Amino acid sequence: MGEKEEAQSNKRWPAGTTEAECERLVERALLRDPTVKFMVDKLEEAGCSTGRNFFRIEKCSVQVGGGFRPPDGVVICHNHLSSQEEVSHALTHELIHAYDHCRSRDLDWTNCEHHACSEVRSASLSGDCHYKLELARGNWRFKGQHQRCVRRRAELSVAMNPHCSLTAKAAVDSAFERCFADTAPFDRIPP
Repeated sequence: MGEKEEAQSNKRWPAGTTEAECERLVERALLRDPTVKFMVDKLEEAGCSTGRNFFRIEKCSVQVGGGFRPPDGVVICHNHLSSQEEVSHALTHELIHAYDHCRSRDLDWTNCEHHACSEVRSASLSGDCHYKLELARGNWRFKGQHQRCVRRRAELSVAMNPHCSLTAKAAVDSAFERCFADTAPFDRIPP
């Protein structure tokens, strides 16, 4: 359940940062990034606390930028993120998972369709599929590219769930329309 790099990409993961540097980048995002601050506020409004222990910086063996680990909170992988922008995107992505977990207290992360729904929402709403990132990945189509990216990234993420490795595509297909249309807590997909 987290920020995933494109599996088919030949691009190497960045060298990352030290734990201390990543901690500084997380603190800066929590204080200054409007989307990260918005998501933290919405979690608090929904009755889910995001105190200091909610955010963890770890060295991750799996090539992901972060993850959401209920009930612990958000994990950011310092060894795979190397810039403020990457940390802010990873935080936003994982905070959307936290929001989904908070508002649907019966969300079951071993249920592939539940997981797929949250991955669709996180990929769509976090900036993971912003057209500039897609261009940098070599995805040049404009019409429908956001939806293709969301579907692709959601399938990659769900496939990493050991309960869903064989059914990721079907789970995303089943959840896609309903979950893509759900932009809460945003009014619409952020630009």
